[in-house]
Amino acid sequence: MGTALVTGATAGLGLEFAWQLATARHDLVLVARDEERLERVARQIRAAAGVRVEVLPADLSAPGDLDRVAERLAVTGDEPGDDRRPVGLLVNNAGFGTSQRFVDGDLDVELQALDVMVRAVLVLTRAAVAQMTARGRGAILNVGSVAALTAGGTYAAAKAWVRSFTEGLAAELRGTGVTATVVAPGFTHTEFHARAGSDMASLPELAWLQAPRVVADALADVRRGVVLSTPSVRYKAASALLRVLPRAAVRRLGHYR
Repeated sequence: MGTALVTGATAGLGLEFAWQLATARHDLVLVARDEERLERVARQIRAAAGVRVEVLPADLSAPGDLDRVAERLAVTGDEPGDDRRPVGLLVNNAGFGTSQRFVDGDLDVELQALDVMVRAVLVLTRAAVAQMTARGRGAILNVGSVAALTAGGTYAAAKAWVRSFTEGLAAELRGTGVTATVVAPGFTHTEFHARAGSDMASLPELAWLQAPRVVADALADVRRGVVLSTPSVRYKAASALLRVLPRAAVRRLGHYR
């Protein structure tokens, strides 16, 4: 059924993408920083789903590691002596959350987040679409956030870039056989908030989405060629409200993580 490359594949939405794609009989290339965890996930998926799984340990904030992942995405399947299959679906899922304020926070942390959520998306997408357009088929799925519509600091700014970038890419790819989708979930039960150091205890359960639903909706929208994918009726409504509210009111809503 083709090969999919998933970044941030050992936890949260990335792990769920890996399992759902494997269940749909896609071979996988899994990218994450923790090699031991990558290998464990790969063994589990191979045993349960019977698909090919490559592991590619990489820190996407490190230029050399990013280049290695881009090189894998550039594989066309025509290289002599190279049995690697071309990637037909790129899932730019790797995220980077921080709970710090920008004004007095650690600038190196902000730059690392920018590298993972913006620079890596740009570089990997460019590598993927080059071989996809040459073959006349493929798809890019970028994981954004409803935060893109808020004034939630640098995280929201990065996700706003992902949203705008994906929309522009989709327009540029029209007629090539390659599509671009950005999924914009709301709060989702994963490890993300805990790893970012965010205290979410006061958030009501109604605000939370489940990772399997988010991933299933996103992949269904990729198959339909949808550009903007927002899982759940309540976050579709929230997104619509954020688009029409005066920006002064949006700023008063505070940070979104």
